[in-house]
Amino acid sequence: MSRYEYGIDFTTIEALDFHTHVQLDGCGHHAMDEVLLATTAKYFKSSEDQNPTVDDVAAHYRARNMAAVVFTVDAGAATGHAANSVEEIAEGAARHNDVLIPFGSVDPWQGKAAVRRVHRLVDEYGGKGFKFHP
Repeated sequence: MSRYEYGIDFTTIEALDFHTHVQLDGCGHHAMDEVLLATTAKYFKSSEDQNPTVDDVAAHYRARNMAAVVFTVDAGAATGHAANSVEEIAEGAARHNDVLIPFGSVDPWQGKAAVRRVHRLVDEYGGKGFKFHP
């Protein structure tokens, strides 16, 4: 496991995207089910790949001299669909710390387990912030 440490030179990047979803993990698990993926693609009229991995996101932003805050959405209690591995996203951000900043995501409906996960993501993985959904 690699703990994230900042590696971004904020004086040289052109922009920082504060809201970047990682949709596909290393095992091929999608952050959303197929129906929600199709619905969001239609709503946002997106023709781009809707399934970027951490490595894809890093390459995209590096090529544009930008950086990004990356996360997934853990809303399993509401959707019944398990989230991507937030830990894997943090490890990917550590590999690409010149362009990525990891945020965690925990489902607040998981109660004390969510609180434990927040502490673990910060203490062990170097998470820099969180998205709480729903």
